[in-house]
Amino acid sequence: MQGFDRNLFSGRTIVVTGAGRGIGAAVARAFLATGGRVVAHAGRTLEHAEADLLADLDPAHRERLVLLTEDLGTPAGGARLARQIVPLLDGRLDVLVNNAGTMLGRVPAETVDTAQYDAVLDLNIRQVVALTTALLPALKAGREPAIVNTTSISARIGGSPGSSLYSASKAFISTWTRALARELAPDGIRVNAVSPGTIMTDFHRRYSSREKLDATAAAIPLKRLGTPEDCAPSYLFLASGLLSGYITGQVIEVNGGQLMI
Repeated sequence: MQGFDRNLFSGRTIVVTGAGRGIGAAVARAFLATGGRVVAHAGRTLEHAEADLLADLDPAHRERLVLLTEDLGTPAGGARLARQIVPLLDGRLDVLVNNAGTMLGRVPAETVDTAQYDAVLDLNIRQVVALTTALLPALKAGREPAIVNTTSISARIGGSPGSSLYSASKAFISTWTRALARELAPDGIRVNAVSPGTIMTDFHRRYSSREKLDATAAAIPLKRLGTPEDCAPSYLFLASGLLSGYITGQVIEVNGGQLMI
């Protein structure tokens, strides 16, 4: 990873969810490039991992990568994934990146029903809490352990029409990050989050029109949309005790100036 020591995470074990494509894939590749052993949840299947996570991956990096699949869009998905991960850890986990999550479609507020509400909560909240809870014993035994959650600019600005459930679920993640940071500090576990702005991934290809994306890019001070690679360094920074050992309970906004606070 350009700009980071290639051995920054040597000897460390990192779990990344939602790593099959987009931001998660870029984050997993960045940890591999800096020496980490990565347990990557690639999604329900390995369909997207070949194109994003594994494409042109250095063979030496591939040797330190373990790929898992699980449907996190179900209430028990996080617990099932944890049961796959725990035997791989030898009792110790150094970094957990809770990245899996999405909008599942734009839903006008007046049409929200119980099924849509539960679907967003299952993926964006329940599985994150369940997985983190199950992995806390291993994190407590980790070396300078850290949790890095993925929230969203929508958590602060409310998103655009049809994203009320998604935006609110990400606001939960932001607040939960701060609460966990305070609670887990005595155990030496730092907890922070990365809040991407408009990043050009499949998320926006599915849920935003070309016209909307062009207008957004024009309004961003840096005059472009972000890329997954723009986001990955913030995860490395927050996961490293060397680089951010006195930072916990924070949310880093990565948005090209789209939101300044």
